[in-house]
Amino acid sequence: MSTSAELRADCAGCHGLCCVALPFTASADFAVDKAAGRPCTNLLADSRCGIHAELRDRGFAGCTVFDCFGAGQKVSQVTFGGRDWRRDGDTARSMFAVFTVMRDLHEVLWYLADALARPEAAPVHGELRGVRDEVEALTGGTPAEVAGVDVAAVRGRVGPLLARAGELVRAGVPGRRRDHRGADLAGARFKGADLRGACLRGALLIAADLRGADLRTADLLGADLRDADLRGADLTGCLFLTQPQLDAARGDGATRPPETLRRPAHW
Repeated sequence: MSTSAELRADCAGCHGLCCVALPFTASADFAVDKAAGRPCTNLLADSRCGIHAELRDRGFAGCTVFDCFGAGQKVSQVTFGGRDWRRDGDTARSMFAVFTVMRDLHEVLWYLADALARPEAAPVHGELRGVRDEVEALTGGTPAEVAGVDVAAVRGRVGPLLARAGELVRAGVPGRRRDHRGADLAGARFKGADLRGACLRGALLIAADLRGADLRTADLLGADLRDADLRGADLTGCLFLTQPQLDAARGDGATRPPETLRRPAHW
């Protein structure tokens, strides 16, 4: 069974895979273009980032909101047994292909762990544990097996179970629960709003004003929180929130994130 630590990025145990395998385009988030499979110019020989403490100031804010959910160290140390992609081209291509799939599988495991930690979702815990064990088994395959996993099919199996778990948790919230599933709420004004138990799955909350909002037990799976203003907001107990979502938003010392996530350094 994957532990919380195993689903968190440990850059010290990774060979800088996200800095090589993934592409990015020059934009407000990335200062330059970089093709997939090409090392970032800021990547050092020891797999550390040469400008880690200055990423935002140097135009690489996109790097600060990426999280591999522990896939980097899993691929580097387990799947490939410590081998470095620098050794040869075939190893590199295989590692990069496996990394992108492993990252998706670990994200799924993060959501499953969240659902399994909710006592209210006990009626579906048995099914959740079963599919969690299956996904964990997929992450332990050979490089070829992992690279060949149909991630869409995995998400298709897990999605309905997570939805049921979320409904069971939110059902315990008194009063009317808002449903903004998939809604375009970019720039919306929710200052001080009572969003307890709201369904915000897949909602576009880009630059939304959520100052002082009560988001306890809200379902935020897949919500786009880029530049959302979470100053003073209460996110304790919210469902399926990830570190990348939180990192992409704006907050302050009064923001209350879930206990499972760290307060972003740039808040």
